[in-house]
Amino acid sequence: MNTRVEETIKRHDKGYNCAQAVACTYCDLVGMDEQTMFRLTEALGLGMGGMEGTCGALTGACILAGLKNSTGNLAKPDSKQASYKLSREIVRQFLAESGATACKDLKGVETGKVLRACPDCIRGAAAIAERVLFAD
Repeated sequence: MNTRVEETIKRHDKGYNCAQAVACTYCDLVGMDEQTMFRLTEALGLGMGGMEGTCGALTGACILAGLKNSTGNLAKPDSKQASYKLSREIVRQFLAESGATACKDLKGVETGKVLRACPDCIRGAAAIAERVLFAD
């Protein structure tokens, strides 16, 4: 697969939030149309809850993990553990590269020290998603 990392920034520059920028760029690879993905991830930008929660770019990558891996077996959910493993790896790599996973920590809301700006979080989460989910 050719990298789509810079496509995520183009979407963000158009006004997509961080979660939308990542998830929408790869939605075709997980069988979802862009408008549905856009709507699904709309409330996940700005670190869920106004910078209080997990980075939107990171949550977008984790949504992709579930969509890529889930069997969708409603009668007997059987793919959760494997999806959790993918998500855990995405979070682990993001934390190692960024120094935090919460939006307010990445933006230095309490410390005054910005660890990573939104475009870099988006690029990082997208690159991790490509490595962990779409390398094959």
